[in-house]
Amino acid sequence: MEKLIAKNLLEIKAVFLNVENPFTWASGIKSPIYCDNRLTLSDVHVRNNVETSLANVVKEKFPECEMIMGTATAGIAHSAIVAHLLELPCGYVRSGSKDHGRKNLIEGNCPEGKKVVVIEDLVSTAKSSMEVINILKENNIEVLGVVSIFTYGMKKAIDTFKENNIKHYSLSNFDILVDVAVEMNYIKLEDKVKLLKFRDNPNDESWIFN
Repeated sequence: MEKLIAKNLLEIKAVFLNVENPFTWASGIKSPIYCDNRLTLSDVHVRNNVETSLANVVKEKFPECEMIMGTATAGIAHSAIVAHLLELPCGYVRSGSKDHGRKNLIEGNCPEGKKVVVIEDLVSTAKSSMEVINILKENNIEVLGVVSIFTYGMKKAIDTFKENNIKHYSLSNFDILVDVAVEMNYIKLEDKVKLLKFRDNPNDESWIFN
């Protein structure tokens, strides 16, 4: 599954790898990878692979799950499709409260004590995931874990989930994607070293010049 999803993401250009001309993230970090998993929704074949795989992971790893919760905004569509496949209720957590109506942060009927799984499209540092998890916990909702389409596998995210006792499963990851990219001749073998150096420490830009 990991290699299939990685191949799908590269084929539809949901993931770009560019060692020579790195992207600049909103944080200012220079990155050789840019990921936009919203593009998986536009390809029927890839969308089917992704959503079916997400549903299977939830079913296998969290059989006690009672509700699927998405992250705004990229995770909303995926959470809705996964919930439909599993015949479970669905909701999502806003990135900020509304300034009108009931000013909800949590959308959907999610009573206290409900056991939920959070669907993420992408995990980098796990900061946004933890913001969603904390909002749910503050409302006495039990978070069983997080299931994502892709993760960079950064140490910060791994440590954050571990420190907060959160289980995280991803359909594919940075290391697998880099290997598949080499097999597909998407990148050169020597680029792999630079990519993995970036993954180990995104704040260290020396990989650009080596």
